Amino acid sequence: MKEFELKYGCNPNQKPSRIYMQDGSELPIQILCGRPGYINFLDAFNSWQLVKELKEALGLPAVTSFKHVSPTSAAVGIPLSDTLKKACFVDDIEGLDDSPLACAYARARGTDRMCSFGDWVALSDVCDVTTAKMIAREVSDGIIAPGYEPEALEILKTKRKGNYNIVQIDPDYVPAEQETKQVYGITFEQGRNNFKINRELLNNMVSANKELPDSAARDLIIALITLKYTQSNSVCYAVDGQAIGVGAGQQSRIHCTRLAGGKADTWFLRQHEKVLNLPFKADIKRPDRDNVIDGYINKNEEDVCADGNWQKYFTVQPEPLTDKEAKAYLATIDGVALGSDAFFPFDDNIERAYRSGVKYIAEPGGSIRDDVVIECCDKYGMTLSFTGMRLFHH
Repeated sequence: MKEFELKYGCNPNQKPSRIYMQDGSELPIQILCGRPGYINFLDAFNSWQLVKELKEALGLPAVTSFKHVSPTSAAVGIPLSDTLKKACFVDDIEGLDDSPLACAYARARGTDRMCSFGDWVALSDVCDVTTAKMIAREVSDGIIAPGYEPEALEILKTKRKGNYNIVQIDPDYVPAEQETKQVYGITFEQGRNNFKINRELLNNMVSANKELPDSAARDLIIALITLKYTQSNSVCYAVDGQAIGVGAGQQSRIHCTRLAGGKADTWFLRQHEKVLNLPFKADIKRPDRDNVIDGYINKNEEDVCADGNWQKYFTVQPEPLTDKEAKAYLATIDGVALGSDAFFPFDDNIERAYRSGVKYIAEPGGSIRDDVVIECCDKYGMTLSFTGMRLFHH
């Protein structure tokens, strides 16, 4: 297949639309089901690069959940604790521990479930049956992977009344070194961002504390590779083999740090005993449960515990999660990794990161206020690595 005609571009009025290889060669994909759209393919090709790089960097199966050309999370195939399984809504999955790929999916899809609603999924490895069964019950637009087990493919083909977008990519495909795109009829050209992110990138530790356990290095690598494919400005919190808070596309870095930190806090609070034991009615659907949990934790537009509201969701009226309880729980969190796609210009980012348990930071460095940022990291005993490499993505 040398080209694929799309229904329309980013919006229905943007026609005609297609994908094709500029040199006239075959596309490195097969469409096994559905009819992916323009944004679907943007998500597919960006997300595939992310999981491919994570697998190469860490040697573990990797999964990411993408939405509007940025990851909601990314994770590698590390087994989940019982608490984590319950928080990710996968405690009922048989054989989960036997599939590292399924563990990676459970983490990536379970992190920011509200943002992952209607996501695009990318798998670094051939999709197995366990992973397919988990994907089948979530609201998702499509998937890209290097292959599919026959039974897994049949399971996925049942989604969306047989119209689920399933793309298979050639894992050996290597894109051209130069890439181009047009904006307002003007062609831009640049070299592809082939910069490798690995443990050596973290060796320039500028803080007084220079301890960097392997687990923290792994999490920083996950954060940085995630940022490489996140709309800038961006900041990413990661822990235990997964990105837990992505702040994307903000003009101010502190807003990135706050946004991502708030998502990380919500992730941790999802594992609070009160949240895990919310008395949901049996007929509450998974997306509705996600919204209610977010409202319960963050006290959003609707007080889900109030009279007249709780009856819609719960069998009995739950006790609210108080601000005092949430603050006390978050105060126990430590060892979180934080990556930034560009330097931190002020120490307010470090202060905010500390509130979410950040212990390890990787950022390019190069600000005229680097000394202020280092001083703040030293105040909290953090390990700070200057990578020397910016990771802007637009």
